[in-house]
Formats: sequence, C-alpha cells, structure tokens
Amino acid sequence: QVQLVESGGGSVQAGGSLRLSCAASGRTFSNYVMAMGWFRQAPGKEREFVAAISWTGGSTVYADSVKGRFTISRDNAKNEVYLQMNSLKPEDTAVYYCAKQRGSIGGLARRPGSYDSWGQGTQVTVSS
Repeated sequence: QVQLVESGGGSVQAGGSLRLSCAASGRTFSNYVMAMGWFRQAPGKEREFVAAISWTGGSTVYADSVKGRFTISRDNAKNEVYLQMNSLKPEDTAVYYCAKQRGSIGGLARRPGSYDSWGQGTQVTVSS
C-alpha cells in the first residue's frame, strides 16, 4: 500500500503561482510501477481531474482548464510528484489531491475511480 501526503497549498492572488508536492511512502516508486495523477475538488462540486503522469514521466495529460498553466512532474528517486501551477485563477480554488493509478489501468486515466490511493489533500485558494 502506498501512502500519499500533499503539501504546498496556500493562498495566492490571481496570476500567482504555487507548487504542490506529493510525497509517497510505503511501497516506493522504484518497486511499484505506477502512473500518478492530481485531482481537485471545490466546495459543492465533484472531484475533477487535473493532470496525470506516467511512471517514466515521459507521458502527461492535462484537463483543458489547466493546459498551458499547470505542469505535472515527478522525481522517482525522491518518491515525489509535483504540480507547478502558474497564472492561477479564482476558479482554481479547491482542495488538491494526488492519487496513484490502479496497476490494472493502461495509459493515463482521468476518472477518479481509476485511482486506488489518495492523499488527504491540500487547500489552494486564489483571490481576485
């Protein structure tokens, strides 16, 4: 089982930047091939896909709403996944979660049900 802990959230004005980190423990990346994703959930809304990255980091996908502004990356030596968020907008305000994709899923998944381990989330608040 993999434990995931997010950090780096906070409050920022529109146009600002934040970098989220997700630290994995338990079964380390080197022993457990897995794609990783970031999701977010705003109050009263469903959890939505933000970005995903393959085991090697060679493949990434993004939600249309963040494409060109957010960048997902990973450092398998450090067991960490990152989400660099630039040009933040008030509509980016949400709790952000990292998640591990199910090993049985091929490619990079966008549905929350395709992920089987989740962190506790980190709050991102963007003011106008």
